[in-house]
Amino acid sequence: MPHPNSRQARAARRRRTRVAAADNDLTPTQWAELQALWGGCAYCGATDRPLQRDCVQPITRGGRYTLDNVVPACGSCNASKSNDEVTSWMRRTRRDERAFLERLVAVRAALGGAAADGVEPVSETVSESE
Repeated sequence: MPHPNSRQARAARRRRTRVAAADNDLTPTQWAELQALWGGCAYCGATDRPLQRDCVQPITRGGRYTLDNVVPACGSCNASKSNDEVTSWMRRTRRDERAFLERLVAVRAALGGAAADGVEPVSETVSESE
């Protein structure tokens, strides 16, 4: 257990405050549906590891644990992405950004909704030159 005034403890308190203040309305049923639709880690496709909820737009950047913002991620991808913006992280790690974004749009469509609450649809962030 870290000392209450350590950097790690202060960061944990800030995170708990951010998470508590965010609108977190992802239900266990929705989470199970997301896992089934993705069929594994949304970033690397791993199916042999436990999956974690990862916010496409991190909580530190205004994201929330909602159906439109959460994807299943293996622990390795989730830790690597951390609080990075998803497209810059994918470019930095040389992952197929276009394939991920197209799949994200398809999964959202299968769930019956596109981006909600004023969030820009992800499909518009893919440039024609890629």
